[in-house]
Amino acid sequence: MRIRQLVPLFVVLSALATQANAQDTTKPGGLNKIAHNVSKTAKKAGRDTKAELKRASSGAHRALKANGNEAKEKTKDATGISNPAPAPLDKAARQVSSVSKKAGAHVKHRVKKTASSAHKELTKAGKDVKEDVKKP
Repeated sequence: MRIRQLVPLFVVLSALATQANAQDTTKPGGLNKIAHNVSKTAKKAGRDTKAELKRASSGAHRALKANGNEAKEKTKDATGISNPAPAPLDKAARQVSSVSKKAGAHVKHRVKKTASSAHKELTKAGKDVKEDVKKP
């Protein structure tokens, strides 16, 4: 009984081992290598650009927040009024914040749209070159 269970298990394991050895583990060569390198370079440039934009926007956010808090404190010190309820000053601050958030969202969408169209053009160009090289 045990042999009947072990034989199929051995067959399945040997088939899996053979299949695992048959997989290609070489790096891309020729056109694929060129395409891989171009893609890798473009991705790195995109990641670096994104990181720089994030650093700049983070710094701008901190500066705007500090300036807003400072202006709010000066106004409160000058008037002696500190409202827990939304006052005209708080409403104005909220409106400025909303406008800047919308502007940031629009910039982000333009960047993403530009990146998407650039990716589309690069993909099409790469496919066209590959087809031209394949033709005899």
